[in-house]
Amino acid sequence: MTQAIQTKLDDLATKYDPRMSVFDLKIAGQINGTLALSGRVFEGSQMEDVQRLFPDLKLDTASVKILRGPSLPRLSVATNLTGLYERPTFGMPLSSELCFGTQLDILEEEGNWVFTRQKDGYLGWAYRPYLTQTSSNETHLVLAPSVEVHKAPSETSEVLTRLVSGTGLTVEKTDGEWSCVIANQTGWVPSSALRDVKDIPVSIEDKRKMMVEDAHRLIGIPYLWGGISGNGIDCSGYARLLHRWVGVEIPRDADQQCAAANVVEEPFQTGDLLFFGEGDSERQVTHVGISLGGWRMIHSSRGNNGVYVDDVQKNNSLMEIYISTGTYLR
Repeated sequence: MTQAIQTKLDDLATKYDPRMSVFDLKIAGQINGTLALSGRVFEGSQMEDVQRLFPDLKLDTASVKILRGPSLPRLSVATNLTGLYERPTFGMPLSSELCFGTQLDILEEEGNWVFTRQKDGYLGWAYRPYLTQTSSNETHLVLAPSVEVHKAPSETSEVLTRLVSGTGLTVEKTDGEWSCVIANQTGWVPSSALRDVKDIPVSIEDKRKMMVEDAHRLIGIPYLWGGISGNGIDCSGYARLLHRWVGVEIPRDADQQCAAANVVEEPFQTGDLLFFGEGDSERQVTHVGISLGGWRMIHSSRGNNGVYVDDVQKNNSLMEIYISTGTYLR
């Protein structure tokens, strides 16, 4: 009986996306119609699902930790770039990356690690020493794949740090063609490497035009699973970055982007997202590219080892796995 109950709990767990939720329950005991559980769930409503699964049993949930509370502590990334992991260790592959200023709700702590939730709901473990309680005022975005931050407004002055593409920061003052920025360190960068958030266009047509211009900034940047920047980037990280530069927030992963996008048919417009499924994953959608108009797209692919342009209709391997097209530019 106990094993059958645990099997039902394990089956229920498969209904929750571990990137966005937590469901890890074990049977601690069963006595006189009471089922004692231990483990952790993301929110209390999940226990209602458990009760519906076992309507004839009383649940003892004293040992179940509910991670999402009414007021969670919040931290932000204090270093220029850090990793997000499925487990609290640097030994895991990257789930994603976090650039300076990214705000995180803290769900639980384990040693030097914290289990975090981003504002879009994406979950993962981050290294606590790289976080701070101080939040930044985002006035500009970094456009360059990466940019050196100098001690003085001169290319010959000491380099203090580097910031990666998509980083939000505060410009304190300007001096000619240089801007003094406040990020993980305070220093000077060429103003041409930044975009004032006030300059992000409002109209969809202008956003599409800007996305075409932005799309080629990362040509040749190598493919990196979980990467989000000019240090290395994956397909969905690249799509998300191009949207961030034009003031549109979209989900992190390709299948999530597909699920939330507005479906469109041909002819495709610049900025539309083409989705693909490679067949070697439990996820139906595994790859995404950005249309440059029609079937010509730019994407970060493992096959090309990075960001390059492809004509989908002239690439049989892409046409064979094409699924659909969607957009966030409406």
